Amino acid sequence: MEPMTPISCPTTPRWNQDRPFLTGRFHQEMRASSKLADSKRFTSDSSSNSGVDQAIGCYDTPVQELIVIDDLLSALVGIEGRYISIKRFHGKEESIAFQVDPSMDLALQEMAKRVFPLCECFLLIDQFVESSSQFKNGLVNHAFAAALRALLLDYQAMVAQLEHQFRLGRLSLQGLWFYCQPMMGSMRALAAVIHQASAKNFVGCGVLNLLQSQAKAMAGDNSVRSLLEKMTECASNAYLSILERWVYEGIIDDPYGEFFIAENRSLKKESLSQDSTAKYWSQRYSLKETIPGFLANIAATILTTGKYLNVMRECGHNVQVPISERSKLTIFGSNHHYLECIKAAHEFASKELVSLIKDKYDLIGRLRSIKHYLLLDQGDFLVHFMDIARDELNKKVHEISVEKLQSLLDLALRTTAAAADPRHEDLTCCVDRASLLTTLGMHKDPDSNSMEDPVSITGLETFSLSYKVQWPLSIVISKKALSKYQLIFRFLFHCKHVERQLCGAWQIHQGIRSMNSNGTAIRRSSLLCRSMLKFISSLLHYLTFEVLEPNWHVMHDRLQSTKSVDEVIQHHDFFLDKCLRGCLLLLPDVLKKMEKLKSVCLQYAAATQWLISSSIDINSQSHSQKTMIRDATVTESIFNFEREFNSELQSLGPVLSKGSQAEPYLTHLSQWILGVSKE
Repeated sequence: MEPMTPISCPTTPRWNQDRPFLTGRFHQEMRASSKLADSKRFTSDSSSNSGVDQAIGCYDTPVQELIVIDDLLSALVGIEGRYISIKRFHGKEESIAFQVDPSMDLALQEMAKRVFPLCECFLLIDQFVESSSQFKNGLVNHAFAAALRALLLDYQAMVAQLEHQFRLGRLSLQGLWFYCQPMMGSMRALAAVIHQASAKNFVGCGVLNLLQSQAKAMAGDNSVRSLLEKMTECASNAYLSILERWVYEGIIDDPYGEFFIAENRSLKKESLSQDSTAKYWSQRYSLKETIPGFLANIAATILTTGKYLNVMRECGHNVQVPISERSKLTIFGSNHHYLECIKAAHEFASKELVSLIKDKYDLIGRLRSIKHYLLLDQGDFLVHFMDIARDELNKKVHEISVEKLQSLLDLALRTTAAAADPRHEDLTCCVDRASLLTTLGMHKDPDSNSMEDPVSITGLETFSLSYKVQWPLSIVISKKALSKYQLIFRFLFHCKHVERQLCGAWQIHQGIRSMNSNGTAIRRSSLLCRSMLKFISSLLHYLTFEVLEPNWHVMHDRLQSTKSVDEVIQHHDFFLDKCLRGCLLLLPDVLKKMEKLKSVCLQYAAATQWLISSSIDINSQSHSQKTMIRDATVTESIFNFEREFNSELQSLGPVLSKGSQAEPYLTHLSQWILGVSKE
């Protein structure tokens, strides 16, 4: 996958570190520093600290209980007391633990230790709220921290109420434990979530998935599960706001790179006309590995919805889902309301984009135009072009002028029925540097040396047409799709060339029918020419009426009922792949046989003029020894052509029969070319 654009986050202001009293940890830091100062002062003046900070065990148990309650009320909000201290353990993971004075009454110690987990959870949550509020942690963490901050306010209000009761003399240590118990489960669950999120540096989807999984794990505790679901809802609000803009406007407003759809800005829509792999549509917007669990089943729909809207926006059509059909996705709940909203937005975007490319940009008309020219549906322009461009096409590849071919093509288009088609101006010439077999990678077999094209291949083997397709139709008719059209065109074009050459040879034979050809090889040559013409005509008939036309009509009918651009692309690609296979371009063994047969036909057509002329000269001269030798040479040449052609044609039968088991349509090809009846 192409690298995505890195996300740049604003830096946290310096005053956030320079002024520690604005954070919640200043209580601990100030308490620790004051203790250190007091210890130094008390050490230097031992007489002045008699009775100060003496061990708690020196007091009676009722007094100890009052002191412990006072310290616990401070510890509940993260502040050390006189006899309850905070110890930090530095290691792989920094942890916090509360400790009591060992001289404290054992019963009071045990009761105090029951409350310590709540104190530790508060500290962990409070520090997470502070750290996750930094810009780099993303919107989900910001929203989660805000929800936690609101929860901590309620928690601190509870502690304040307990302190008020303590000041009134109505709070015992047992009562403190009783009032703290309801919060214990919730705070522990949140602390567990925060511990995992902090340890793995979760942001965005990771936080949402963690909250959701923890909520499911707490199915047996309704209060804790409800709290975690509420936290999930609060944390997801910011995420669903990003989702709203994507499915309603086709815009990714993701300042911290949390959204599960990645945008590759390096891919431009113009690349569709140049990139043979058509990466734009599949990789400009793509799904990341981490997807929120509640959106996993509909992630592909979300991706395509925004892509459709984005395409229309890049066409200059600022289409948005109508306000009447839009609904706030941030209403997160178990009724899955957001799923219905996403599906409705997808249906609207699909319908609008398909309507746009079908109606305004006339997709069907454009495909029909490509069929006329690249699939030779209307070949009158091609006949004229092949006549006027014969000399240029007969040149070697490196000698051909593409500009001259283009001007000849324009002339042929303007002087034939194609002139009535306004789209004919989008047709352009191109000349490949390799033969069709080489382009398809079919010369890798070491046994196919005899099938290698000559070094001096001509434009007749490499000429092709291209077609200018503008955005947004280039989504469907991409460079990759056009390359498939061009492969089919090159095969058809060369077959047409072979047919024209054989027709020329047949005309030569017809021109001498009135002459007495008894005792010469002309009659045999005429039969051979007829067999070759039958072969190439049958092949062209099969390609046109058995492959291209039926598949085109199937695609045309399917496109009428498509509801999304992805379906349009799928039907179009399926049509091209089926045509490539039906035209033998994906079957190396069959295609090589066809190319060999065409090569024999061309060699024969090129030699026809010499063969006929020699035969006529022989008939008009006396049968001298020299003439008889020449007659034998001509006859032998015709026999050689006939023998080679029939041999190749007969060897084609087993190849087609073998392939017809996997490709049933090859049976039709056998019927047309070889006259094999269907068993």
